[in-house]
Amino acid sequence: MRSSVKNKIIWTIALPIIFGNLAQTLIALTDTAFLGRVSAVALGASMMAGIYYYIYSTLAWGFAIGIQMIVARRLGEGRLDRIGVIFEHGLFFVLFLSTGLFLIQHYFTNDILARIIQSPNIYAAAVEYMDYRHYGIIFVCFNFLFRSLYIGLSDTKVISFTTAIMAMVNIFLDYVLIFGKWGFPEMGVGGAALASVCAEISATFFFIGYTLVKLPLKTYSLFYFHKLEGWLMKSVLKLAFPTMIQKLLSFGTWFIFFALVEHMGETPIAVSGIVRSVYMLVMIPVFAFGATANTLTSRLIGEGKQNEVMPTVFKTIGQGLIAILPVLLCCLFIPHTVLSIYTDDLVLADASIPSLLVICCASIAMSFGIPLFEAVSGTGNTTNALILESVVLIAYTFSVWFFASYISTRVEWVWTSEFTYGTLIGLVSWLFMRFASWQRKKI
Repeated sequence: MRSSVKNKIIWTIALPIIFGNLAQTLIALTDTAFLGRVSAVALGASMMAGIYYYIYSTLAWGFAIGIQMIVARRLGEGRLDRIGVIFEHGLFFVLFLSTGLFLIQHYFTNDILARIIQSPNIYAAAVEYMDYRHYGIIFVCFNFLFRSLYIGLSDTKVISFTTAIMAMVNIFLDYVLIFGKWGFPEMGVGGAALASVCAEISATFFFIGYTLVKLPLKTYSLFYFHKLEGWLMKSVLKLAFPTMIQKLLSFGTWFIFFALVEHMGETPIAVSGIVRSVYMLVMIPVFAFGATANTLTSRLIGEGKQNEVMPTVFKTIGQGLIAILPVLLCCLFIPHTVLSIYTDDLVLADASIPSLLVICCASIAMSFGIPLFEAVSGTGNTTNALILESVVLIAYTFSVWFFASYISTRVEWVWTSEFTYGTLIGLVSWLFMRFASWQRKKI
């Protein structure tokens, strides 16, 4: 069976998501670029605290993916008036969730980080970073929800606009607050955190304004403040909860990765901070085409075109490989130029090159693995997706521990665990889509 979805449609959905993913990556990129010129400690601390912060936000991300799948399914079914009802239930839950996450970060962060980070210098700087950064968690959660609405509707251009706004706000405030320019206080790592919070707030207000002005609110029955439907909230949570746990486990093991690297010393964690920023830049199209595979899978099932799902997923994978090629070539042929964006320390840049080459190989494996895995979620089988990734994460965590703690020699060996993850998640997802009965899953 051939796919009726044209490459143009895939790119129409994916390209704005690429720009949207670029927003969070640009925050990490600019933080790394500026803090890399402050000190290795500031760089390592911002990375550790940043990943710790995003562990919490993954719960909202996982919930939003559930909303995204239902919105895409209702769009495929032509039941447009239910989209607003679904989104409003999402607003209610995200308000409750984000408030809880804020309180946990506000009262328990210092104790949690003290148990994980060994270096006193990195710990002190990480705490300073989180003192400001945790105020953004509520806005991040709502941003995920708005993104899920637009991705589910296959109307993703607004994500490009929010990206541009976030990037401009973050870059400007990073420069003036980290270094104390133009009369602003010199705040160092705390300035990077405050700049990120302001960028996230700006995106939330733009999402709200754009939605009120541009979306056909009556068509989608949006912001009519319907009565909460207990059965619908239960259905949403039943679909979204496994994805929430899956994202939490995924980023939790990512945090374990860097915690074990931090135990190897301040230089390995500084190298990993730089490599992580490059890796996330390379992975932007991978995650974007993964989200595209997710929403197209759900929409095709809603349209009764189950036989087109796998051809469409593989077509999406092919376009994703094309998208990452330019950045991969730059990393392979001009690595010093790429690394100079993040640090002016030549010794640190030289130490980062082996790990940079490893992540280039890992990103190719991820280009296959992520869209296939997102297709599993797109079918509505989120519990099975959780089980599949849990198995893969066990192997991934063992690989990280083996190279970081047992071998404990060179940090690039730890980064090979990313290749292991991409290969395994692709394999188990393909086996599921090939042999499991997912075609008639209702959501």
